[in-house]
Amino acid sequence: QGQLLAKSWTSLFGGQSGAALQAPIYSFNGRNILTDPLWPRRLAWHGSTPRGGHARRWDCQGWRSSGTAEGMATGLDEGRLLAGQRHNCSTP
Repeated sequence: QGQLLAKSWTSLFGGQSGAALQAPIYSFNGRNILTDPLWPRRLAWHGSTPRGGHARRWDCQGWRSSGTAEGMATGLDEGRLLAGQRHNCSTP
């Protein structure tokens, strides 16, 4: 959609819990996931620490597991891209 999410890669992961979201986030089919009812959970799965490093224990086993493993995800309504909490990898 041509909107700026962050001024630079560093600013995306800089500071505490990464960049504050200042623009809508769109799905691949162009839906605004912050307002679209098809996205009731509004989680961004990232597997990162709050500073952008790889959270190895919480990346759904390299994004290959949908079982009991856990992954880091952030509720996009929280306003911080990498704030994240652990969620079961089978969470839709």
